[in-house]
Amino acid sequence: MLIALPICLLLATGFVVVGVYTERKVSAFMQDRLGPMEVGKWGLLQLFADLLKLLQKEDIVPRAADRKLFLLAPAVIFASVFAGYAVLPLTPDFQASGAAVGIFYLMAILSFDVVGILMAGWASNNKYSLFGAIRSVAQMVSYEIPLGLTILCAVLVGQTLNLQELSFQQGIYSSQTNYLFGLKATGIDVSDWGGIFTWNILRNPFLLFVYVIFFICTLAESNRAPFDLPEGESEIVSGFQTEYSGMRWALLFLSEYAMMLLVSFLGAILFLGSWNTPLPNIGPVRLADWTSGEPGTVWGNVTGAFWLFGKAFLAVLVQMWVRWTLPRIRIDQMMYLCWKVLTPAGLVLLLISAVWRLLMV
Repeated sequence: MLIALPICLLLATGFVVVGVYTERKVSAFMQDRLGPMEVGKWGLLQLFADLLKLLQKEDIVPRAADRKLFLLAPAVIFASVFAGYAVLPLTPDFQASGAAVGIFYLMAILSFDVVGILMAGWASNNKYSLFGAIRSVAQMVSYEIPLGLTILCAVLVGQTLNLQELSFQQGIYSSQTNYLFGLKATGIDVSDWGGIFTWNILRNPFLLFVYVIFFICTLAESNRAPFDLPEGESEIVSGFQTEYSGMRWALLFLSEYAMMLLVSFLGAILFLGSWNTPLPNIGPVRLADWTSGEPGTVWGNVTGAFWLFGKAFLAVLVQMWVRWTLPRIRIDQMMYLCWKVLTPAGLVLLLISAVWRLLMV
């Protein structure tokens, strides 16, 4: 759909306005300070002041740099992240691409930003930029392994690669939820309850642990603390983006925030019920009837978008919370966590998910 392109672009770029201001305020609250207060009411115009400053900055290209690759790298990074929004089901009826292998496409396209990061570090002709790029590539390629294993766990339970189908399964639209804790044999129809009882983290209790691993891996994929080693200011100046300035630096910054939102959307869709309401239909007051609507209706799309965005923004807030709570880890600690803790745990949980699915057939 042609309308999907501006909507996805608005999501990827507009989130920066909300995300940067929110992160400044959240970090200020955690450190017992005020944050931006001078530019506009409550400092709301601070980001626009920063944007005006970046627009006025000179776009500097180092003389010894590979000019073509240097200028192209930020666009490659942003394009690979932006393309991932194409398969996200934002409401019951709105999905830019209803690809049957949406998850496979998303994992493939997200891996491509590694190419852009390596291009940025190499083309800068700066040893600090190159070190930052190498560390970033090592980090992202490594953490794609446990990340892929956690996604496979959700795919095994849902038996589909289509994100919209996974969304429908986690609401009142799928009878598969009757398998929860063997309730099918008792005659209790859990799918009528809806709400949180039909989320993947409860349909298969092990998926709650899977989501924890998924969240840790997405922090590494997004270069967020405590995994912000590629741009460790105290160690390698500013990583692969050391030589960038002005709007090209802003584009790299935009890509990081767009990735934060993208992986938060993905986590909500795979594990947290997607656009389905968390409120169940239990008792005389059927809350889900008021907080969700039928697919194909305006109310259904409005409430679906509200719940999905709410879950994604909550995950973003937790990412910000982690950044301002935990210190940056060392490179050896990062690799140890990936290969000796998260990857074996992901393999075990994948096996458990497969056995669970076999038992439920």
